[in-house]
Amino acid sequence: MTSPTSLVPALFVVLWATGFIGARYAMPWAEPFSFLAVRFGLTMLIIGGIVVATGARRADWRGAAHAAFAGALMHGVYLGGTFWAIRHGMTAGFSALIVGLQPLITALVAGMALGERVDTRNWLGLGLGFVGVVIVIWPKLGAATDALTPAALGAMVFGVVAMSVGTIWQKRFVGGLDLVTGSFWQYVGATGLMAAMSLLLETRTFVLTGELVFALVWLVLVLSIGAIFLLMYLIREGSVAKVSSLFYLVPAVTALMAWPLFGETLTLVQIAGMAVATAGVALATSSRDA
Repeated sequence: MTSPTSLVPALFVVLWATGFIGARYAMPWAEPFSFLAVRFGLTMLIIGGIVVATGARRADWRGAAHAAFAGALMHGVYLGGTFWAIRHGMTAGFSALIVGLQPLITALVAGMALGERVDTRNWLGLGLGFVGVVIVIWPKLGAATDALTPAALGAMVFGVVAMSVGTIWQKRFVGGLDLVTGSFWQYVGATGLMAAMSLLLETRTFVLTGELVFALVWLVLVLSIGAIFLLMYLIREGSVAKVSSLFYLVPAVTALMAWPLFGETLTLVQIAGMAVATAGVALATSSRDA
């Protein structure tokens, strides 16, 4: 019989993939940092209410500071860099290619910072997963490099590195906190960072539409609460390199969702890439004695 916890990785991938769909609905109607500041602020208030209602174990100042720093990196810098890069010329396909580097970066840094050992089979899986991502998004790359600017590329790479560092920081310094309490302080950090960026760099203009409201509600409840709780659980219970390999499946799942929602076609090559990425994740997450 399948254990409910064994379904957590698959559920996380599906929920995380919907974030790119939600962003597509939201971005025409709001600036990235301003939108993220509102999204994270609402999430912070909801989770804060849960902390009070459930009497969750409080964090000391050191744990709260570590969680806020991890959240600023994992949510603020990562999503802020991604949204900003897309808004300033980077195509979604090229951004997915850069995001595909995240599991490899995380595996390298985790070995140095946490002493996590990634064996040959897992490295092969990480490499195979990246190849699968490239195959999936290849038809969408097109002339992406023609519109690419150094600033957009730099923001994207900086965001991906921040996600890797934040994941490792979370594993090393925040693992002992209650999941709900830790998530609250993560969003304190992310909200503060995005609010500051919005005040410094944007006009904070919102065009209130049904699409924007839907995207905001979805991204707050399903992504910032549902998917992030699952991610924090996975980081706490397993190797960060193996957890990060799940991100290889996100472009494939997003492409499947975009097919009926936006009429985007899927080629046989892309389907083959999905199979390659899935095989890579299976290798990357397998144990030596499996």
